[in-house]
This record gives sequence, C-alpha cells and structure tokens, in this order.
Amino acid sequence: MAQTLTSKQDLKATIDQFDTLLFDCDGVIWEGDEVLPGVHKTMQYFRKLGKKIIFVTNNATKSRAENKKKFDKMGIECTVDEIFSSAYASAAYLKNILKFPSDKKVYVIGEKGIEDELDSVGIRRSGGTNPDDNRFVDLMDFSAITPDPEVGAILCGLDMHLNYLKIARAFRYLRENEGCLLVATNLDSTFPTHGSVYPGGGATTAPILFCSDKKPIVIGKPEKAMMDCILETNHLDKSRTLMIGDRLDTDILFGNSSGLKTLMVLTGVNKRADFEKDGAVAVPTYVVDKLGDFGSLADE
Repeated sequence: MAQTLTSKQDLKATIDQFDTLLFDCDGVIWEGDEVLPGVHKTMQYFRKLGKKIIFVTNNATKSRAENKKKFDKMGIECTVDEIFSSAYASAAYLKNILKFPSDKKVYVIGEKGIEDELDSVGIRRSGGTNPDDNRFVDLMDFSAITPDPEVGAILCGLDMHLNYLKIARAFRYLRENEGCLLVATNLDSTFPTHGSVYPGGGATTAPILFCSDKKPIVIGKPEKAMMDCILETNHLDKSRTLMIGDRLDTDILFGNSSGLKTLMVLTGVNKRADFEKDGAVAVPTYVVDKLGDFGSLADE
C-alpha cells in the first residue's frame, strides 16, 4: 500500500532517505509550457540539500540541448548531463550496446530530437523531418516507396507528421533488409500537455508494429535499458535513489522494476484510484498531491 505524505514530518523523513532523485518531467515538473505550482521552490530546496538530480523523460521530440533550453526558459536549474531523454538513450544504445554498423543508417519516424541525438553519436540517418518524407502521396502511387539496403534500423518516436509514406517505407525496410532492427524510443500511449492528454510515442509507433508484426527493442521508461544506462553512467546506489513520476505504467513501473522506491504525484496522467484498484499495473511507495508540497520544508 502506498504511503500518503501529508505532514512536513513525513515529507522530510522520506526525502532524507535518498541521495539521488530521478524526475519525470511532463505532469511532474511542468504541464506543457507551465511550471506546476511550487516546483521552483521545491527544486531549489532539493539543490540546497545537495541531492543529485536527474531528469528522465520519454519525450523524444527534443534533444538534451533543446530540453536544456526549456529548463532555462522555465527558470529551473539544470545541466545537459542531468537530462536522460529517450532520444539520447536510444542513440547511445544503438551506438554503444548494439554497435550499429557505420555502413548502415537509421530510418527515423520521429522529430528533430531523435535526429540530433543520432548525429551526436555519429550515426547516419534518413526519414524524420526530411521534407521528402513529410508529404502525402497520391492514392495507390507507390513510386516513392523504393528499396534502401543501407537502412539497418527503424527508430520510432512521437511523430506529429506521421503519414502513409513513412509507414510504408519503414515497413519495406523491415521486410526486405536482412537484420533490420525495429527500435522504439518509448511506447507511451499518451502524454499530458496544454490542459489535456494527447496520443504519445506509442501511438505513432503502433502502425509499424501492427503491419510488420515485429517486436521492437524499447528503450524508454519503463524498460530496463534506460535504467541500466542511468545507473551505470552515474554510479548510483539504488537503495538511495528515488524515482518520482505521474504515470503508473512508465514512471512507477520503471522504478519498481529496478528495485527503486517510487513517489507518485497526482498532477499528471494517473490518479489515486488507478493504483488503489485491484490489478493496478504498479503501486508507488509514496504518494503526494504535487511535487510542490516539498517546498513547504524550505521555510523551516
């Protein structure tokens, strides 16, 4: 059963147990372009305590450098090295774990964040934001869907310009190129922004999964690949690390599956009823109404 933190004593006793705090961003730190109430004060308090802070986001539309600009705009202290996005983790996984061949390239279904991170590790790419891939084709015109034997992997993320041309090209590469990999930055069905919830990276990856009938390598939360990368890069003690998020099926499951304690905030996708019901996908260790609740400790 999750422990609800309401008193200052509970909040302080909890945060004192941990040296490192892993944060989801959407629904925890901000919603869309608005910082959630009390977050500035809370983050300043955590910094003052000397906590190691890492932002873990499945948002693959921005590179770490672009994410840093958003933190700067929001007035939240952050360095590029404190950001672990699924775009960065996917590029690093292809390069360092899978040893992606230099004579092959990645076909991207996604936005500029994926392209920037592939560029940063020296992996060639096609698709993505290329204008030739972001157009409609005439009905029953397949002339643009041609073979490309250099494509060795399809990397899928949230793509707000998804179209039949991209789906068909990716499908053909997977079907015809021997050993072609299917990699997904994440399989989030939705994400919270601008006062509502919208289809996420999993929704724009789904057409490829359906037509190819191929199981993807999934990098982002709640998958182990991303946690292994974070733990190894930062040499963290899991017993002194807390995962903070708003989604049960990504953030909380991500922490629980890796043996971390977890804290759920109720400012995002999931609510209390979602983890209190029978058969909940995950149950957090702790729950608070909002991250900003910890800001009350800064006054003491």
